[in-house]
Amino acid sequence: MSAPQNEMELKEEEIRAHYMAATEMLMGVDHAPRLAQPKLTVTGPEKSPDVAAMQRRFRSTTPGLVTRSMARTEGVRLIDRMATTDDDDPLTSPLQAAAAHALRRSLSIALAMGEAFSGQTGLVELKKANLENRLPASRANEFTELLTAEALVVLSVFANATAFLLAEKASEVSVEIGAVEEVLTDNAQLALHGALWELDQDIAVFAKDEATLIATILAYAEQLMQKVKLRAASAPRLEAFIGANYRVEADDFPISGFEPARKARGSTLVMTFKKPHEVVGNHIAKYQALRLAKMLMAYDFSRKLNPFAEMGGFIFTFMGDGKPGTGKTTLIQMMAGLLNDYCKVANYPFRYANLSIDNVDSYQGKSGQNAKAFINGVMDPAVIGFGTVDDIDQVAGKRGDRQSSAGQQEITAVLMEAFAGANTVVRGNCTFGMFSNYPENVDDALRQRAGARFLVDGPQTREDYIDILALLLGKNHAIPMGEHELYAAQEIKKAVAASFDGHSVPHEDGLKAVWREVEGRIGALDTIAKLGTYLKAIQEADERFTGRAIKNITDAVKVRAMDFELPDEWMEEPDLFLFKPYDEKKAMISELRKPITVEMVVQEINRYADSEFRYADKSDEVAIENAVREMGRMEEAKRRYLEGKG
Repeated sequence: MSAPQNEMELKEEEIRAHYMAATEMLMGVDHAPRLAQPKLTVTGPEKSPDVAAMQRRFRSTTPGLVTRSMARTEGVRLIDRMATTDDDDPLTSPLQAAAAHALRRSLSIALAMGEAFSGQTGLVELKKANLENRLPASRANEFTELLTAEALVVLSVFANATAFLLAEKASEVSVEIGAVEEVLTDNAQLALHGALWELDQDIAVFAKDEATLIATILAYAEQLMQKVKLRAASAPRLEAFIGANYRVEADDFPISGFEPARKARGSTLVMTFKKPHEVVGNHIAKYQALRLAKMLMAYDFSRKLNPFAEMGGFIFTFMGDGKPGTGKTTLIQMMAGLLNDYCKVANYPFRYANLSIDNVDSYQGKSGQNAKAFINGVMDPAVIGFGTVDDIDQVAGKRGDRQSSAGQQEITAVLMEAFAGANTVVRGNCTFGMFSNYPENVDDALRQRAGARFLVDGPQTREDYIDILALLLGKNHAIPMGEHELYAAQEIKKAVAASFDGHSVPHEDGLKAVWREVEGRIGALDTIAKLGTYLKAIQEADERFTGRAIKNITDAVKVRAMDFELPDEWMEEPDLFLFKPYDEKKAMISELRKPITVEMVVQEINRYADSEFRYADKSDEVAIENAVREMGRMEEAKRRYLEGKG
């Protein structure tokens, strides 16, 4: 994962030149809030009024500043504030010291970046002219705009660097601090003073111990980055910052405009992995999961793009549905295991996350925040990500369903925006799988955001049942196998070819009727015009079959065009493919691509439409059964009411 060639280095000596100024800011700055309301008073209530309180005194360990008074004034003393998060220990803890060092480093990087920005835009000369009282009136507006731009740059880099440098200190603890308000853009120094003042307030309110201290700082940095990015979207004179890429080599910290730089690390995955032959049946689902795992590995960390995502054929979202016990969890374990093994060989960071019913919270807005954190973690461009939503019918609510909680509705809204919203960017470094035993209970619009459909139907044939029996029995027996070649039926290529051919005609009764009518009227579906006629007939039979369905079908067809095996040795020896430059990887993939055929299009139309008709039929049947049950209850209630009245 070498650095892009177009990055400029932010020199270490330029950063360290600001260490003293940054340290001074952490030791104490005076700031009167202008936009935010204080969250606490300077003096709090006494813990034990009848006992003389022992005032804890913080002794600075910074050379040259030891002799300075640490008595608290009306100003902001962030180092002192952080030290109070562990009142039982009079010494600064390693974690508190790490937080202080990270903040000082972040402030220094931000100041160095602001200095570089000022030099590139001519702001240095304007500042000097203003100090000497010789700034031309004609350039006053330019001066003001550049000061605002510099303040935004400095705030963004400060928050970005803080989140990056403290990422490794994060724990499972999370803190909700609310919106950041004290975002001042008069000049860079005032902007940083305001940021430190608000961070000091948040630490005082939310940081009860070391874990919540780090969580509070990280939460503040994330909120500040988002607020500044929104402000920068409409601010002028930022081209010099947005149009260039920088890197701090000592920290391996990239600066790319207002985009957050995520720490490239993945959590240790604890899971029972499954081998492909241990997934019995589910041939198409298993086949596409295997392909998708290798597709993800083609992601280029320097370009932050996957050739498959650019050329078409990348599965960003998919839905696996089937009856209970047919192997959805096993499929997840297989795909996560493959990705984990591939990433270990290539030394890529891998991140797996699951959004479960535990993320549905009774507090308003918390469920949506949990879902957003899940999405952001998996979509982090610095990792290979795999996110799953198991039992999505329980996690995400169906709009208009009175039985869905507010938290479930929040999760639905977040997932819909993330999977196919206006701001969705598919880089090709991650994929999301939604799994359900009852997909008819999933919101229609959310379900249609699943670009691929995996029918998880489990073992089907006699051979499948023999294989799964032998697999689950294990080896602690002497029962002979008999006339059967173990796992031969699970050979992917042979099984998948048969599965795809099976979709040359529809499976669901409703779709079969449409197929017969269209084929009888216009003949074999062998042209784009005839295929379009078939699609229109499906839409007339099911109004939920919209333009998004056509996009999902064409994406699936492109996946079929990419229906080739990336050689295993490419995954085992990264230099053969994974570590190649982006353009070379793209060329290697292009050579393997197959042409699109009519048979592919027909099969994918039927696969997708079958799933929609299956969902719709089940959904309608469930709705009818519920209505009948409700009518029966009302009849019985009416009968009892009349009996009691009479």
